[in-house]
Amino acid sequence: MNKGFYSFSLQLKHEATTLSSSELSSVVSRTDLDRMWQKDLKPMLVVRYPGSTGSQHVQQHIKSTLGSMKAGWEVTEDAFYAHTPYGHLPFTNIIATLNPEAKRQLVLACHFDSKYYPPQWDGREFLGATDSAVPCSMILELARAQDDELKTLKDSGSDVSLQLLFFDGEEALYQWTSEDSLYGSRHLAHKMATTAHPPEATNTSQLDGIDLFVLLDLIGGPNPRFGNQFSSTTRWLSRLQNIGVRILHLISTPFPAVWHTFDDNEENLDRTSISNLNKILQVFVLEYLNKRSQNPIAEGS
Repeated sequence: MNKGFYSFSLQLKHEATTLSSSELSSVVSRTDLDRMWQKDLKPMLVVRYPGSTGSQHVQQHIKSTLGSMKAGWEVTEDAFYAHTPYGHLPFTNIIATLNPEAKRQLVLACHFDSKYYPPQWDGREFLGATDSAVPCSMILELARAQDDELKTLKDSGSDVSLQLLFFDGEEALYQWTSEDSLYGSRHLAHKMATTAHPPEATNTSQLDGIDLFVLLDLIGGPNPRFGNQFSSTTRWLSRLQNIGVRILHLISTPFPAVWHTFDDNEENLDRTSISNLNKILQVFVLEYLNKRSQNPIAEGS
């Protein structure tokens, strides 16, 4: 396929900057775990399977949070109905793009839905703290903490910008199959593959504009380890990889001990690991975007 101005040489040869120690100190000083916990994590720790009231509340929280940023995110929805084991249900992906006119996008993605458990489970509620309220909260905290830096990046007209994807319907509603899973990501992948980018293009799509796709999942437990997941990724991720999208799947291995249990809740989260990963992610994003800190902290201060 003719990649046009999205030649792989631009993406594969992309060089990230390296922040100085004073710039690193400045970046990490702007993130606040307690703020993220209260403003983002607690509102997301509700039952939020597709079509539920909790899902609607979480969607509104994501949109209103990003809409309040000075950076000026373009926030859109990919809303659709899909057939599930429980009939046709509504799904809504949320897409936030810092600069839609940019040629290339660094993408951060997570899923905001929680796994559905039928009411007969003794009235217990599955909240999915690591799966994936924490990853979504981390992305929102990044946008908040680095708001000034991202606004400056947008105003500069950089060729590489930042896009945030919040998927609905990642979890199987009954039993994981190719049809009963990944509802939101499958729908959005098809939509992006068939949407020209730039708008006047005839042979390049929005997928061609993705520099790197970073998927955050199952984050929040103690002592997380991240390995190469490509050998066991989902069909959708493999498909994107084959199309040419570079993917970094940040999912803790082994899976947290509370995975898909009712113990995946706030009480079993590890604040230290989340705080450290917040800082690492924010530094990674700014370095990838070649965005140096505007107000570095002086050495020794």
